[in-house]
Amino acid sequence: MNADSILTPESLGFFEKYLNNASPTGYEWEGQKIWMSYLKPYVDTFITDTYGTAVGIINPDAPYKVVIEGHSDEISWYVNYITDNGLIYVIRNGGSDHQIAPSKWVNIHTENGIVRGIFGWPAIHTRDKSKEEPPKLENIFIDIGAKDKEAVEKMGVHVGCVITYPDNFQVLADNKFVCRAIDNRAGGFMIAQVARLLKENKKKLPFGLYVTNSVQEEIGLRGAEMITQRIRPNAAIITDVCHDTTTPMIDKKKEGHTEIGAGPVISYAPAVQNKLRERILQTAQKHNIPFQRLAASRQTGTDTDAFAYSNGGVASALISLPLRYMHTTVEMVQKEDVANVIRLIYETLLTIEEGETFSYFD
Repeated sequence: MNADSILTPESLGFFEKYLNNASPTGYEWEGQKIWMSYLKPYVDTFITDTYGTAVGIINPDAPYKVVIEGHSDEISWYVNYITDNGLIYVIRNGGSDHQIAPSKWVNIHTENGIVRGIFGWPAIHTRDKSKEEPPKLENIFIDIGAKDKEAVEKMGVHVGCVITYPDNFQVLADNKFVCRAIDNRAGGFMIAQVARLLKENKKKLPFGLYVTNSVQEEIGLRGAEMITQRIRPNAAIITDVCHDTTTPMIDKKKEGHTEIGAGPVISYAPAVQNKLRERILQTAQKHNIPFQRLAASRQTGTDTDAFAYSNGGVASALISLPLRYMHTTVEMVQKEDVANVIRLIYETLLTIEEGETFSYFD
């Protein structure tokens, strides 16, 4: 399989539609509906939970269960305070970056639909250059063109409305995908392609495969914590994004060296089960899939941690997609890396046998 056979025009059309839809943390369900509609031909059934996690299942009656997982939510903002003259102050919903906010357009989600606005910022002419204040949570604000607080409320905007950026999918230099929310709707896209390839290639798995798109990762791995208790898997392969560390102002001695175009990133961390990780590495080597390595000191910071430490311990591993400019509106990944993460998960699944414990004592 090459990148073009994995990333077909149809699949990339789904990726664009899925990315362009807003799915902020706590409000993921419309994106989940898009994802489930695409996945439906490739799975036997679905389960969903109260907070919106969606799982497509292949072989739902099999006693041995393997999860492949990504998370569906994107960072966003909440309306926190409306001033008397109609300006809006915000708090984070996930790790939204205050420094990129000034001059960005926003969509405020209300019961009456989208209200558009902008993050305003004082003109350069009016700022004291001897003590310039950088953007920070306390001084960034949204202007929706309203005269006063009453006008804001008449437009349907109130404290608690969630706010997203409208930036849509684009391609640079033929093979760079750029959008907000690639962290981590790329994960949901990639696991859906694994299910598609299994179906198209008529592969029969000796276990139940749970293609899991979790909610609320950005505020503490919450969706994964909930759904793993319901699935009770025997093994889990998680996919998320990690940093390309080759751009300016990143310390490789601290962050390690990983880069877009060099292949999937395989993590070393206490939560990563060593025998499952070695299976992934062996699979990459056998199939000539390029890969990189990344070490995490205490935790991966991904849903891997939630799956690994659930249900008395679940053999879990992490395959990451290298990404530039995380938590901005111009997150960037490379086409070949996306295809290779899909290949690596797909080929690894074909090596797993029913009943494997991955125990260090077998």
